[in-house]
Amino acid sequence: MTIEPDELLTTTRSVRKRLDLTRPVPPELVRECLEIALQAPTGGNRQEWHWIVVTDPGLRKTIGDYYGRSWRRYYESGSSARGLFQDDPVRSAAQARVSDSATYLGDHMGEVPVLVIGCIKVGGGLPPGNQAGLWGSLLPAAWSYMLAARARGLGTAWTTLHLAYESEIATLLGIPGDVRQGVLLPTAYYTGETFKPASRQPLEEVLHADRW
Repeated sequence: MTIEPDELLTTTRSVRKRLDLTRPVPPELVRECLEIALQAPTGGNRQEWHWIVVTDPGLRKTIGDYYGRSWRRYYESGSSARGLFQDDPVRSAAQARVSDSATYLGDHMGEVPVLVIGCIKVGGGLPPGNQAGLWGSLLPAAWSYMLAARARGLGTAWTTLHLAYESEIATLLGIPGDVRQGVLLPTAYYTGETFKPASRQPLEEVLHADRW
């Protein structure tokens, strides 16, 4: 599967309803994606990331249960995508679709063949104040993983709602106390043909030259 860079960058979507829950994902394919992820930059070249690839059915179900519980609480709070842009019919319809697909993933996370959790070592704990420097040493690699997966016919989704139960999942997976989780990436083959660029705000509405 060959995808030109611009197409890869504009068609790597959060895949939820179209994840194939029945088709196994070869471990070597996940390893290939992670090898590419490790080429991403990190602050001071520390490379203090860690990656937990969860394929055990029992562990996936437990993580999925935590994720589903967190999703339902988030949805019921009214803060999910469905509650946004209610005064804009076009965006509101798109938000409803996003929310529906997120609900589906919340119900089926534990059935996804591979769950990849990106973590980072924090030493003495999370830094106070602005943490951009810390998470900036993990999140680019996670995005690289998603791009590599897309190029290999796999779908992923950027999720963080499991972090409401970070300590429980850390205990479940034996994650050390000085390692924090940053992202959960469900990974599976996807159904259907391909993906297209999403509708986005015009650049003119968000571009600021020299000053705001």
